[in-house]
Amino acid sequence: MSVKGFDGLRKNLNQLSKNAANMEGTKSASLTEILTPEFMAQHTKYANAEEFFEASGFDVSNQESFESIPENELDAFVSSATSFGSWREMLNSAGVLWAQRKLCL
Repeated sequence: MSVKGFDGLRKNLNQLSKNAANMEGTKSASLTEILTPEFMAQHTKYANAEEFFEASGFDVSNQESFESIPENELDAFVSSATSFGSWREMLNSAGVLWAQRKLCL
């Protein structure tokens, strides 16, 4: 985001405010929204989240099956297949980028 003068700053701040208002009330996003192909290509050897989870061998067909995955096993896979040490670290990093995209930063 480049800013030229106070008018440009005001315009960018107004847009940021609108984007933040659009995000208000957003409580969740799908893993494929957060773990974009760009993110996966940068941090894993997989093209997308679907390939990543398929390679993991874990059942992620629905939220209940995903939540039943032992965290230590998911962390071990993430550590071996990504540049992150844990699932939480990977998800947090992807989440920050998702929020930045939504805010257009």
